[in-house]
Amino acid sequence: MYHHVKQLMYTVRVGTPDTRFGNMLLEQFGGANGELAAAMQYSIQGLNCEDPERKDLLMDIGTEELSHLEVVGTLARMHLKAARSSRHAAEADPLIAVAGGGGVALHNSQGNPWTADYLKVTGELDVDLRSNIAAEARAKIVYERLINFTDDPDTIDALQFLMSREITHMKAFTAALESMGKPQFSIGAIPPTPGLVDQYFNDSTGTGDRGEPDVRGPWNQGGDWELVNAPAFQQLESEFAGTRSSNGGSDGGTKERNGGRKPSRSR
Repeated sequence: MYHHVKQLMYTVRVGTPDTRFGNMLLEQFGGANGELAAAMQYSIQGLNCEDPERKDLLMDIGTEELSHLEVVGTLARMHLKAARSSRHAAEADPLIAVAGGGGVALHNSQGNPWTADYLKVTGELDVDLRSNIAAEARAKIVYERLINFTDDPDTIDALQFLMSREITHMKAFTAALESMGKPQFSIGAIPPTPGLVDQYFNDSTGTGDRGEPDVRGPWNQGGDWELVNAPAFQQLESEFAGTRSSNGGSDGGTKERNGGRKPSRSR
């Protein structure tokens, strides 16, 4: 059950309206990383969730995102209002001025309509929580950039509030994921192929135009990692060796195809 309270979650004020900036704000209204996308994603995940504790989390945050949508929409409308009557302001964004009457609509800053394709809903709770953590991180960065593109202190205050709540939600989703007690890389029910799952393919070999070196780090060494150098080159070399041996009357090469490793099947 939803109930609208005629009061914003955060009081919005605008000192100096800026039509162009109002257009930028629409990225967080009807854009891929915006508040409507977040509200729909978390709420639909919540509807699908059979875990009552984490269902409550998803519905709580999904509902808060609707409140954020109202804040962003109000802030954008206040910046865009001049487009209703000022030709100069209207020229900054004819779509908003002519088609929208200086108000907000469900599209992003480029005029592309909102779409449910923005939503990441898999029905696997741990996978969805990871998507949500990433979504909040992307939204935080968008708010940070918006803050850097305005000089209006009141607008900055509102954006600072919204940006801070993104981190709050990241913390909540991360805690919920960790509380499930699943191994970090245990996704779904089917285990990965042993050995293959620990192979790091060094697929960008060579020095490059600017002399970039191959780099070793915790993502490709230590623990269970096995570095596999240039699998594509290994296959070409083994094919060349097989062709050369067959021309020379020697049988070989087949065993060493793919660098001597069993080819994996894409899923």
